[in-house]
Amino acid sequence: MRSVILLSFDVEEFDVPLEYGQTIAAQTQCEVSRQGLEAVLALLDRLQIRATFFTTAHFALQYPHLIAAIAQTHEVASHGFYHSSFEVADLAKSKQVLENITGQPVLGYRMARLQPVQDADIVAAGYGYNSSMNPTYLPGRYNNLGKPRSPYYSEGLLNIPVSVTPWIRFPLFWLSFKNLPLWAYQWACWVTLRRDRQINLYFHPWEFTNLHSYPLPGYIRRHSGKPMLRRLAQYLRWAKRQGQFITFSEFHQVTFARFQIQHRE
Repeated sequence: MRSVILLSFDVEEFDVPLEYGQTIAAQTQCEVSRQGLEAVLALLDRLQIRATFFTTAHFALQYPHLIAAIAQTHEVASHGFYHSSFEVADLAKSKQVLENITGQPVLGYRMARLQPVQDADIVAAGYGYNSSMNPTYLPGRYNNLGKPRSPYYSEGLLNIPVSVTPWIRFPLFWLSFKNLPLWAYQWACWVTLRRDRQINLYFHPWEFTNLHSYPLPGYIRRHSGKPMLRRLAQYLRWAKRQGQFITFSEFHQVTFARFQIQHRE
């Protein structure tokens, strides 16, 4: 079986400036993400790659026609209701909003900023998989060194951790992509694919807009806008030679079928 690549984008309000004590209008937060999202969609269309878009209900309500169009080619999953706040009730509410907009079932969930969320609550809201955990250590954000690196079931829910390299658990998330030399990032992905036969990568549409006018740390502004888009295009062309791009729901379907077979034997 070919290795599989799970490519995803967290479609959310661009609220990063708020984390650094800055103000940014709510509509501007959505507009920044919309601009980047349209650039990403055009690139994926050119390369004929399908992805999963974890989308906040708030963003989707601002641009329902855009989200409905995405669902015709890609997978739309839930990223909660708002990106900057969370209540357990948001799990079911965001799912319902996205299903109403897309006319399709919403199977997956990813918590904003990959913060902890109870598997039982996700299952109760009707989801089949969760991709809310980065199994590494990031100071001030999370410490999941004791959690599994590979997909696993808990409370009947398929958990799909964000990818880290074997052994040292170096994260393959968006900040690594932006700040490592591209050859080094590709090598880390190659090593992980050889070991795990799958990788789970995520980005944000706002990364693909010019962020240099915002007083953010350099490691966030680095390669933003068109340079980031060119960088992603180069990476995706390389990745297409390494494995097959599939959506998270397709991965869930295959994994669930294998899980059932194993438990019948």
